[in-house]
Amino acid sequence: MCRIKPFWIACAVILFFLPNIIFAKSALNDLKGDGPPKGLPDMSHVADAVPKVEKIYPISLRPYTIRGKDYEPMKSALGYVEQGVASWYGTLFHGRKTAMGDEYDMFGMTAAHKTLPLPTYVRVTNLENDLSIVVRVNDRGPFHSNRVIDLSYSAASRLDMLDKGTALVEVSAIDPRLPQLVGTKKKPVLDDKTRIYLQLASFGNEEAAITVRAQMQRYLKRPVIIDKAKTEQGKVYRVQVGPINSLELADSVSEQLLQINVYQLQMHLR
Repeated sequence: MCRIKPFWIACAVILFFLPNIIFAKSALNDLKGDGPPKGLPDMSHVADAVPKVEKIYPISLRPYTIRGKDYEPMKSALGYVEQGVASWYGTLFHGRKTAMGDEYDMFGMTAAHKTLPLPTYVRVTNLENDLSIVVRVNDRGPFHSNRVIDLSYSAASRLDMLDKGTALVEVSAIDPRLPQLVGTKKKPVLDDKTRIYLQLASFGNEEAAITVRAQMQRYLKRPVIIDKAKTEQGKVYRVQVGPINSLELADSVSEQLLQINVYQLQMHLR
C-alpha cells in the first residue's frame, strides 16, 4: 500500500482552502477595535489612485466562502455601476496582507470589494455631498449585509465620511484605457426627498414576484413593492423593500433579512 506522507497531505489541504484563507482577512472587518490613526491626520492632500492596465490576480477570480456565504467574483469589471453603502477600515488592518498579498496601507487610496476582479480601479461618489474619488480595489470585503465597498482611511477622509462611518455612494468601474471618459458625469446630491429601496430579487415572471413580495411583506411588516422595468431580455419584475427614508433604517432592514439568509441586496435611490 502506498503511504502518503503527512507533509503532502497538509499541502493538499492548504491548496484546497487557499482562496478562503486569502480572503479571510477581510472577513474580520466587523471586529471591534478598528479606527482612525492617532491625531486624525488630514488626508485632503492625498491624490486619487491613477488607473493603469494591470494583470488580474488569478486567485481573485476563484469562488470563495466567508461565514457560510458563497461569493462568485466577476470575470470583468467593465460596465459595473452600483449604488449602496460604503464603510471604511483603518488601524486594525494597517500593515496586514490584503487579498492580493500586498500590505494594506490605510493612508493609500485603496478599497475592498466582494466580487470585483483584483485589482480594479473605481470611482466612488458620495451621494450625500457629491465628493468623488478614484481608488484601487485590492482587497475583499466588506462582509456586512448591504455594504458595497470598504474604503481605506484616506479614501473615507476624502469623501468626508469618517465621523459618520458610512455613506451612500455610487461605485463605477473605470476602464484604465479610457480614464478620461469614466466618472465625469456629476451625480445628484442625496436630499430629503430621496428614498432608499432594497432589492431582494428580480424575476421575468410576475407571479413569482408577487409570491415573494407577499412572503417578504409578512416577514418584514413593512412595504414591499414590485418595480417593473424593461431590459434587453424583456420585462423584469423587481421585488424591493421601500421606500426607506434613512440609511440607519436600511441597515436595520438588512439585518432582518440576514436572519433569513438574504444576502445579495441591491440598493436603489429614487
